[in-house]
Amino acid sequence: MGEGSRGLRPETHALDALIQATIERAQQDSGSTHTDTMLFMGNRHQAFPTLVVQDPVLEPVDKLVWMVIMLQAQVTGGSTAFPSYEYLARKTNVSSTSTISRAVAILRATRWLTLCARLREASGRFRGNVYALHDEPLPLVDALHLDPDYMKFLQQSLGHHHARVRLVAQGVLDTIDEDIQEGIDICAQGHPLERRLQAAEAIQQDSPRRYFAFSATVMTRLRNVVGEGGADHRDQNSKMDGTGLQISNPQNSKSGSCSSYICKTTTTEHVEDIKISGHAEGKSSLIYPKRLSDNQRELADRYLKSVPAAVRQPILDELEGRFRSEQKGMKPVYDEMRFLHFLCRASNKGEFVPNLGIKVRDERIEREKVRLRSLKQKEQSLVEAKRRESSNASGQQQLSELRKSLNLPVRPRTDDDSV
Repeated sequence: MGEGSRGLRPETHALDALIQATIERAQQDSGSTHTDTMLFMGNRHQAFPTLVVQDPVLEPVDKLVWMVIMLQAQVTGGSTAFPSYEYLARKTNVSSTSTISRAVAILRATRWLTLCARLREASGRFRGNVYALHDEPLPLVDALHLDPDYMKFLQQSLGHHHARVRLVAQGVLDTIDEDIQEGIDICAQGHPLERRLQAAEAIQQDSPRRYFAFSATVMTRLRNVVGEGGADHRDQNSKMDGTGLQISNPQNSKSGSCSSYICKTTTTEHVEDIKISGHAEGKSSLIYPKRLSDNQRELADRYLKSVPAAVRQPILDELEGRFRSEQKGMKPVYDEMRFLHFLCRASNKGEFVPNLGIKVRDERIEREKVRLRSLKQKEQSLVEAKRRESSNASGQQQLSELRKSLNLPVRPRTDDDSV
């Protein structure tokens, strides 16, 4: 390599020396088995989390989409417009924006990406979504706080046009149900190092292990389906969010692992004191405390599946009674789902005894009685009004026939005749 090297750049000479040193080191290590050697000769640019590269659930296009979004955020310092599907397709060399839509849906389901809010103008016109990008999947409790529609999104994803989205969403929901059945507090904030060690084991070990939002059982199913080619990877013309160019503003993240555009949530006022939600098994309706968010009601349904049907409403009444007791000086309930978890666990042990919920139940029964009396009064008033109207009509008809028989002119009907 020495001939004709006088005009070479210093970088090339340095690379030549590195190659020679590598060859000599490989030749000296004669006891090792045959292996190829690689030298990286390019410039180092951006660093990506190892987890996103090795994630066993994400597919290559999902990982590329995450990386492009991160690059866009880093270029602008973390506050930028969310890239459009067309931009992401162009940068990832993907021909279909429906593939990008599918990747965004999977990133949201696996909690690598969070949809924090939807922005609207004063007229109600949709302006865009507010996303947050994370350097590792969020714990469930953080996702529920940042994404008001996360549980609803998972349920809707079960009907997604793409089989992979359906599979991943079902896996997340199955893991939640599995943890609840095992008595695990799914909203407990575990130590981040423990989650990362579990993730590292899931990546390194051949046997399936728990990986963030997925239990070992679900990971086994995901691996088998992928190995058998069970997931349909054909592009579908389906966009869950229909975003285009999304708008965002700088704001501090609410999670330590959130490298975000903005984390902003919106709330809607509850007009009714208590909202009635469909029962988890669709057989009846349960009355939920108004304090529970949409995400919490979805989780509550899953918690209540683990207890007998007869105690589900009493448990919710006890929860509502505990909330009301805060106004009388009791310690606030900071984690509603943890308290519900405690009530369900007590029920399964045969230790649940209604206390604060008795008053809630009695008030609801009384309200129902008042409502039924009001409906009965309205019904009676309607029947009476119809009876009077029928009687007046019959009298007018008889009077007309009498005047006709006497050859008297028929008197025109006036408004007073109907009274």
